[in-house]
Formats: sequence, C-alpha cells, structure tokens
Amino acid sequence: MSQNGYHSGKGVEPNERVDSKGEMKFSYGGQAVIEGVMMRGAHAAAIAVRDPKGQIVVHEQSLSATLYRGRISKTPFVRGVVGLWDALGLGTRALMWAADVAVREDENDRGNFNGPIGWATIAVSLAIGIGIFFLLPTTAATGIGHLLGLSAAPDAVAEAGSFLSYQALPIGVQATIINFIEAIIQLGLLIGYIWLIGRIPDVKRLFGYHGAEHKTINAYEAGAELTPEIVARYPIEHPRCGTAFLLTVVFVSVFIFSLLGRPPFLLLILSRVVLIPVVSGVAYEILRFTARNLHNPIVRIIIKPNLALQHLTTRQPDLHMIEVAIVAFNHVLASEGLLRREEVVIPAPRPEAVSPTLAAEKAKA
Repeated sequence: MSQNGYHSGKGVEPNERVDSKGEMKFSYGGQAVIEGVMMRGAHAAAIAVRDPKGQIVVHEQSLSATLYRGRISKTPFVRGVVGLWDALGLGTRALMWAADVAVREDENDRGNFNGPIGWATIAVSLAIGIGIFFLLPTTAATGIGHLLGLSAAPDAVAEAGSFLSYQALPIGVQATIINFIEAIIQLGLLIGYIWLIGRIPDVKRLFGYHGAEHKTINAYEAGAELTPEIVARYPIEHPRCGTAFLLTVVFVSVFIFSLLGRPPFLLLILSRVVLIPVVSGVAYEILRFTARNLHNPIVRIIIKPNLALQHLTTRQPDLHMIEVAIVAFNHVLASEGLLRREEVVIPAPRPEAVSPTLAAEKAKA
C-alpha cells in the first residue's frame, strides 16, 4: 500500500493475476451508478457511492459460483447469455441502491438492494428496451422496405395500404438490404438516445463515473499503482465496455437475421425477441475475442468504432470520482484474496465532492 492509503497494483505477485500466457486470469468489469461505481470480480461485486455528506459508502454482494466460476462461465455463447442476464439484474439493483445512498443521509432510510420492486424495475426496463431498440426498428424498416419496393404485399392487402402484411422474402439481397436498414435505424436510435440523455447535467456526472471505472481497470491491468493521480493518466476507453457490446450486437444482428430472410411480420417480430439470446451470445464472444487479442493490428482496427462510441457514454472524471472507483475496486480485490482486508481504506469524507445537484437540494432543506 502506498503512503496515501491507496493500494498499489504493483504489490500483487504477477502469477496471482496472470496465467502462463501473460493474460489476466479474470476480466474485471463494472458500471457507473448514481454518484458512484460498481465493480465486479469472480466472487463479489462492490458498489461504492458518495453520500450527501461526502462519505464513500460501500456495499458488497456475493456472486453466484455457478455463473461466474463454474462450467457456465467456461462455456462459449452460453456464458454470454447467462452472464448478461445476471449482470442486468445486478446492475439495475445496484443503480437503485446507489440512488438511495446518494439522496439519503440516514442509513435506516435506505432501500433494500434486492426485492420485488427491483425485479419489477428490471422487467419493465427490459420490455421498454426491447420495444424501442428491437421492435420499433423492425417495424420502421419493414415500412421503408415497402416504400422502396423491396417487399411485395398480396393484392388484397396492397389495396388496403398496409405494409405490415407482405409476402415473405427468402434469404437474398432484398432481405439483407431491409435487415441492414433495420440495423441502421437501431444504431441511430441508440446513438440518439445516448446523446440526448448525455446533455443532462446529472447524467454527465454518471458518465464521469463511467470514465473513472474504465481508467481504474485500465490502470490495474497495466500493473499501475491505484491512486487517483496515477489512474487519471490512463485511457477513458476500454475494449470490454458495455457500450462496445451494444454496437457489436447491432452488427451481429444483421448477419443472424439475414439468415432468416424476411418472414411474415408476426414471425419477424417473434424472431427478433426469441433470437436476442443468440445475438447476445455471439456478440459477447466477439467482444471477448477482441479484448484478448488487442496486440493484433487487425483487431485494433476492428474495435475502433467500439472505442469511438464510448466517448458518448464516458466523460473525463475528476479525482474524487476516481477515488470512489478505486475504493470499489479494492473491495473486489479483497474478495478475490488479492488484497488484505486491512489494506482496504475508505478515505475521509469530502463534502466538496458531493454532486452540485444534491448539495443544492441539501441546502434548500
């Protein structure tokens, strides 16, 4: 540990972190939450959030050994689907817990990390996401394909003017063009949504914590000492980012959906929902492959769009944000046995680091 109380990444023996090929034994991940960061390891997830008093509050949750350390975690395609579903649940509950901590000073008033409300929120969020980013592009692309004359409707339906009933298109150029249009609409909605919410001040802070999460993991994987000043020097992009995953999903969906041609509309909608696990599983393996082969110049070219898109969901963090990310990550390292519990230090409260929005609300109260 360094003299300022932060853990030094260089203090860990190389064989505890890397295998015989020099690759990381486990790929750490995380996400930004309200006024904080969640970090995830193989054994536990740690969420560190700065409360209205400027104190960093930490919550740890054990992770399923079956999902993160068992056979599922080593099974290609399956691990991506199962892990994504679990991460979605974990991430949503972490966001809810963080929101409670960020706005409530009294620990007794904070909500539970789990529960029916959390799962209901996940279900509603998932339904809205599928509707906006899968079903809406499918419907819009079908209409555009009809306008361009790429799909033909039966005579009776054509007279009625409906574009949702058409003759199914086999695998071929026309179906592929419509599927490509669908992917473009999907990508446009995704980028537009992220850009729009990114203009909200509180979301900008959220994106700053996202940047802090990336920098902390990048610094650790480079073997650097984990102090805010040192971590701040590292890149804001990370090849395993969830934003990169979403972009990969869009491109993978074009190829997978093109294998189906363009079935009747109801079957088309059903296929988009049913094949989400397949698309996600393939996208996860591609992301995993590229992250492990960054030394390859071709791979570095392939991932450039993924890294570029991350600039929409990240902002340069300040040192206080990085401090929170380091605290969360050190708790994860402790759960892995890579850091002694007594070395995990939570810095003194920093009232000046509190969100301006929360500080203003506190002043009014």
